[in-house]
Amino acid sequence: MINIKIDQELATHIPDLSLGIVHAQVQVTKYNDDLWMQINQCATNIASIYSMESLYNVTGIKALRDGYKAIGKDPSRYRGSAEALARRIIQGKGLYKVNTIVDINNLISLESMHSVGSYDLGRIFQPIIFRIGKSGEAYKGIGKEIINIAELPVFIDDSGPFGSPTSDSERAMITESTKDIMMVVISFSGKGCLEKHLERISNLLNRYASAAKDQIETLII
Repeated sequence: MINIKIDQELATHIPDLSLGIVHAQVQVTKYNDDLWMQINQCATNIASIYSMESLYNVTGIKALRDGYKAIGKDPSRYRGSAEALARRIIQGKGLYKVNTIVDINNLISLESMHSVGSYDLGRIFQPIIFRIGKSGEAYKGIGKEIINIAELPVFIDDSGPFGSPTSDSERAMITESTKDIMMVVISFSGKGCLEKHLERISNLLNRYASAAKDQIETLII
């Protein structure tokens, strides 16, 4: 299983912080029509239920924003990915089509209202630590410029930081050549429904990314 832990300093600032982790061997494809029917239905539901203002009261989003404030990061400047995705939908901008793993990642984020990260394990090293970003630390975000990750919760390996609840790095991003993945549901509001979300991820990976159900590993910390 994945060798990963939450750093004690981060856990002290955000005591309800929990991670739901899925490890799977997958086949990544560019697009799946049936998967996108589910994504579009979820987006329609979000657009009908939420406004920009009401998003701030959603448990997962509020907990992340409070957590960011606790470690000194402005959550209105550095939004969690679930909030950013929901805002796009409410604004009528829609979601980007990337590949089946990233699309599953975004669907789970919208269903759970937690940030979700997906990483190519062929590009990162274990052990992995989830800690507070240090002054001067940065990386090139996916489709973005250099991101200042100081005071953000970040995943790091021996080569440095590679992911956060706001935006992930290019180094560990999922491509169509990716075979071995780690998908992480990042909950700032406790373990709660993480088991349900991991089961949902496992089913989606089995259906849309050819992951063998009996070989998918899950972990909650």
